Amino acid sequence: MKLVTPFETSVDRTTERRIVLVEANVDGVTGWGECTAGEKPFYSPETTDTAWLSLRDFLWPLVKGKEFTSAADVWEILSLVRGHNMAKGALETAIWDAEAKQKGVPLSKLIGGTRTEIASGVSIGIKESLDELILAVKKELASGYQRIKIKIKPGKDLEPVQRLRQDFPRIKLMVDANSAYTLNDWPLLKQLEGFYLMMIEQPLGWDDLYGHVALQKKLDTPICLDECIHTEEQARAAIELGACKIINIKLGRVGGFTVARRIHDLCQKHAIPVWCGGMLESGIGRAHNIALSTLPNFTLPGDVTASKRYWDEDIIEPEVTVSPQGTIAVPQGPGIGFEPRLERIEKLTVRKERLA
Repeated sequence: MKLVTPFETSVDRTTERRIVLVEANVDGVTGWGECTAGEKPFYSPETTDTAWLSLRDFLWPLVKGKEFTSAADVWEILSLVRGHNMAKGALETAIWDAEAKQKGVPLSKLIGGTRTEIASGVSIGIKESLDELILAVKKELASGYQRIKIKIKPGKDLEPVQRLRQDFPRIKLMVDANSAYTLNDWPLLKQLEGFYLMMIEQPLGWDDLYGHVALQKKLDTPICLDECIHTEEQARAAIELGACKIINIKLGRVGGFTVARRIHDLCQKHAIPVWCGGMLESGIGRAHNIALSTLPNFTLPGDVTASKRYWDEDIIEPEVTVSPQGTIAVPQGPGIGFEPRLERIEKLTVRKERLA
């Protein structure tokens, strides 16, 4: 699927997405899941190709022919495989969708969600010029988005943030570094505090929990961890060590709804707010993110946005839309609440395998 606009982070520039979808037949009911792994191992060690291999050769054989009482049991079955959370999440979320359809309830209700609409923020990639960035922010604010997140990297950090605060003094603003800095850069990151940011997301290494502990002690602005948190145990360590004050929960990164809910509950217990990050998902992954964001401790606007921000034409109907107030209505139909457009999916498919 080709993106409407290229999306640049501190580590990569994406123009199109190659996405693995999982269509799971559970007792005759079909559920859909999406693997959020990228094409290259820059955000995570996983890629679309490693996920394909893992799903086909290791994860599917573990669940084939198994009987379980609910989708919540699937994570333990898959736990024999170490890591590969994005591949696990694709399969696990598809089974959650199927269970919700079997029971005739919205997926959001099945996982314990309480909201009928969610707050939507937007993530803006690194731009060539400040003027281009300002135009992009103006467009998103006009569309109603409640929070602006911009990607930063060394050399493209202080100046864009300063310009945004100058032109938009009252907006909810945050930055995301995707691990672009080291602890030695803390004086520069400290300078960002003058611009009243909601948070600085994942400034240091993707596995550098200790470095974030040291950095958070130097900053008043909350650090939000993303890439560092793959498990409930890592979330607990981050909270108890003081590595962050906010956590971004991504379904793929943690392996699906079972672990996502555990991390959500842990954060709620410790008064750590959470929000749902995005991974340039198609409508299927976006629908799962909507369901996740209905849990009560998702108190900050997430990166769940309208389909049209990324795709000329999505693979679900209806497409995801955002209200002028910057909210997304939570579907009330069974399962994810959106219908996969099978003809369009087939047209876009470059590889398919049926496992029985």
